[in-house]
Amino acid sequence: MDIEQVYREYHDKVLAYIRNRISNPEDAEDLCADVFLKVQQRFSEYDREKAAVSTWIYTITRNAVIDHYRVSRVSEELPEEIASDEEIDAGLLQRETLSELADALMKLSEEERNVIVLHYYNGLSLREVEARTGLSYGKVKLRHNSAIDKLKKFFSDDAAIGGGNIVSINRYR
Repeated sequence: MDIEQVYREYHDKVLAYIRNRISNPEDAEDLCADVFLKVQQRFSEYDREKAAVSTWIYTITRNAVIDHYRVSRVSEELPEEIASDEEIDAGLLQRETLSELADALMKLSEEERNVIVLHYYNGLSLREVEARTGLSYGKVKLRHNSAIDKLKKFFSDDAAIGGGNIVSINRYR
């Protein structure tokens, strides 16, 4: 599949996904264009053995929507649908506000936090995180698993004491 085929097949789907999460049509169009610019720039890095092209594109799209909310509405809570498991194989945010996620991330060690940020926010594979951090691949996987377990515990403890927010963290490697 070449970049033109990817654009033709996924443009309308990506635009619909973004429009369901961002109310301003012009912002949605701009964001969709940004997504496909990133897809084009990173297309040579895409590895079909790591994820389906749809997963890869929707991860870039989800991250772009999250970035949009970070930049334009830092104090607003993200919509619940932002990381729907039916639409995206890997989701980190569902109902948590960014400040709750920041609190949870601060409870991680610096290495764990770096792995999570590079993997989920920057969209790097664990192999790419290995290269970026200088940690061995085994250590990256250990830090990733440890961080995910701690984040799950943080949010399940928060729900147990009345916070009510349950995080949905799916492991994807």
